[in-house]
Amino acid sequence: MSILAYNGGAIVAMKGKNCVAIAADRRFGIQAQTISCDFQKVYEMGPHLYIGLPGLATDSQTVMERLRFRLNLYELKENRKIHPKTFAAMVSNLLYERRFGPYFVEPLIAGLDPITHEPAVYTMDLIGCTTQPEDFVVGGTSSEQLYGMCEALFEPDLEPDDLFETISQALVNACDRDAISGWGAVVHIIEKDKVTTRTIKTRMD
Repeated sequence: MSILAYNGGAIVAMKGKNCVAIAADRRFGIQAQTISCDFQKVYEMGPHLYIGLPGLATDSQTVMERLRFRLNLYELKENRKIHPKTFAAMVSNLLYERRFGPYFVEPLIAGLDPITHEPAVYTMDLIGCTTQPEDFVVGGTSSEQLYGMCEALFEPDLEPDDLFETISQALVNACDRDAISGWGAVVHIIEKDKVTTRTIKTRMD
């Protein structure tokens, strides 16, 4: 078993029309044993910027704290909110520094440009190689199932409510087919003037 799959988990981020969504399951487990159903995998890094950290749970929390420190330094120095592209470079830099003993996380970033409100999603591997697709990114143990569901359901320029429905259906159906993901999910819909957070039910067995 891959160390990245040790704790399970599924995360997906998707672009819409002047909005972006990121969703993750709530399960924390040790291989097939479920420990808790309220584990946080998506973190707010700014008013319009979120990061999802699938992978080894301990490394996720370590990376999160290091990123929070670097982000605070950036905002103190620059006196402005960070751009998603800049934040992706910051995350990539942090991971690449540790390439010979990497953190076992594969981050997903979802955010809106602070000025133009253009949506952006990024994903990277555990040494920081970044990809910026035009539609969606997936991560975690149910990546294959998420790819299939997102390919089937995604449409360009979805409105926020339609984007919520699409990303929720993709995540719920992917988790149904993965034994080490699920037990509820949380969805963040990021718009220029607000962020809507909803909790949804997946299979609870």
